[in-house]
Amino acid sequence: MKKIAIKAMILFMAGTMTMSSCIGSFGLFNKLLSWNKGISNKFVNEVVFFILTPVYGITYFIDAVVLNSVEFWTGENPIAKVGTTENIWGKDGKMYAVKTMKNGYEITKPTGEKVNFLFDKEQKIWSMEAEGQETQLFRFNEDGTIEAFLPNGDTQNVALTEEGVNAFRMQMNGGLFFAAR
Repeated sequence: MKKIAIKAMILFMAGTMTMSSCIGSFGLFNKLLSWNKGISNKFVNEVVFFILTPVYGITYFIDAVVLNSVEFWTGENPIAKVGTTENIWGKDGKMYAVKTMKNGYEITKPTGEKVNFLFDKEQKIWSMEAEGQETQLFRFNEDGTIEAFLPNGDTQNVALTEEGVNAFRMQMNGGLFFAAR
């Protein structure tokens, strides 16, 4: 029995070494957690939690070992919410419908107009499609920066840091940057 436990531990450690930096979205575990949190009565919620404690461990293990590994190597979440629509309140106080697609998002404005944000995995480019026109927004670079496509046709590399984003905002706003609380 002791030899089996040692072999299992060695296999587990070898597996974790080969899957380092494989921090995924833990979609399966989070779906279970969200469902359990959705129970309105806190006492019933606690009872369900205790009953489902072994299920939490199983879903966490499946996410950590299988699903997050698949997500890491393929770049796709195997249980993503593709096809689901969520209603989101905009900063303007209006409700927007956001539909998750396999390659991006479809946003329906309160007026019924649709805008698509699409991701091209091969070129690593996010673009926006509205009123029949597609506009490239930015490309992910290998060095961790993005290449932003400017309205005048130029491009600019932007560091994904607070300073880099603020400098880009300043340039896009003609040197003006307004801070809000």
